Amino acid sequence: MKNLTQTICLFLLMVGSSFAQQEKGITGKNNWLNNWTEFRPNTIETDEPTQILSGNITQDTKLVKRETYLLLGSVFVTNGATLTIEPGTVIIGDFTTNGSLIISKGSKIIAEGRETDPITFTSNRSVKKEGDWGGIFILGDAPINKFGNGSSVNYGLQPSAFENISYGGLNEASNSGVLKYVKIEFAGKRTKDYGYFSALTIAGVGKETVIENVMVSYAEGNSFSIIGGVVNLEKMVSFRSKSNDYEFNYGTQCQINNSLAIRSPYVSGPNGSRAMYVASYDNKNDVDLSKKGTFVKAENLTLINVSDNLANDVKVGLVKEALYIAENAALDINKSVISGFNPAVIIDSKVTINDESLSKMKFTDMYFNNCNGNIYKENDSNNADLENWYGNRSFFNVYSKSTDAETFIDVKNVRRPDFRLRINKIIASTEIDID
Repeated sequence: MKNLTQTICLFLLMVGSSFAQQEKGITGKNNWLNNWTEFRPNTIETDEPTQILSGNITQDTKLVKRETYLLLGSVFVTNGATLTIEPGTVIIGDFTTNGSLIISKGSKIIAEGRETDPITFTSNRSVKKEGDWGGIFILGDAPINKFGNGSSVNYGLQPSAFENISYGGLNEASNSGVLKYVKIEFAGKRTKDYGYFSALTIAGVGKETVIENVMVSYAEGNSFSIIGGVVNLEKMVSFRSKSNDYEFNYGTQCQINNSLAIRSPYVSGPNGSRAMYVASYDNKNDVDLSKKGTFVKAENLTLINVSDNLANDVKVGLVKEALYIAENAALDINKSVISGFNPAVIIDSKVTINDESLSKMKFTDMYFNNCNGNIYKENDSNNADLENWYGNRSFFNVYSKSTDAETFIDVKNVRRPDFRLRINKIIASTEIDID
């Protein structure tokens, strides 16, 4: 009778959700990583710089493909100016002066590459490594949850005026420009007093800003740091970051779709890092709890840890959780894949597991593959209640223990990998536990 019940339930699940299952993880009729991404950036030689960018850019400026630009120190786009970058342009961050680009509040960047001609930010060193240069900051005037609705980035950037590093305001629809078909490589330099830069920091940015098809490779700090604001992200890629791939904090309201994080246990930082970190603050005393906490709506993500020997890497402590949810933060994630982590999800120990908190942490139509455990509360090895809750068939979450080769189309292709799921793979590997 038990076997018959299992068979009937499996059949109903397959029929009722087969179309949704085929849509889990990154999607696309074709592999949208082709043409514009680069998974071997250390093999690409860049031309010597022909132009130097330094100090403040205070009037509309255009960077052109025929030149190669060097970011010398902290370069600020200020005074409401717009920095336009032609498709195919290469901008190099200087190692010695910690080259960085800051789009100050009220100014814009229009970096609109093409699929066949992306814009590249990279290192100026002959042997490129993580953290060779600073990163890119886009600062807007959309809301954050700190007191006063404003803050600043520091990192030793040495602006000529404080407003050049400030962000936050009341304009949810503010427009800081366009980032499209852009690659950011070897950024995230460590500073003595301020920690690591992120490759791309998006702070207080409004929903009219367009951020699509952006790839961060080999970041020493976070790949993407989203601080407050109202942001839509589409087709993001984080590859072999030493820190978090996606970090959301300080009241971010973010929709992220069809995006990818590829982690490696052999390059992660010593303190542990995740594919996604969702928090509303670092220090509770810094924020106004009457304002919106961080909320991330995520759909069709693929978070994958690529390991040569996953069992051994877990045993020696090289593999951590894919996703961390801190207190007073909310995440609604669906149609997504989490593969090869230890475990898939950790919920902050300060979170009380009850109806209210579970309503803020939604996992539906998920595919948990080859993870050493699925959803746990921090410092609590007993996850039976959480497993029973999220394992309920009404959530359509499925579980498998399959290799990368069995699960994804082609993760070993060093030039053109394909992280989409194999057709019909989820149905074939679905495991349902029925008491």
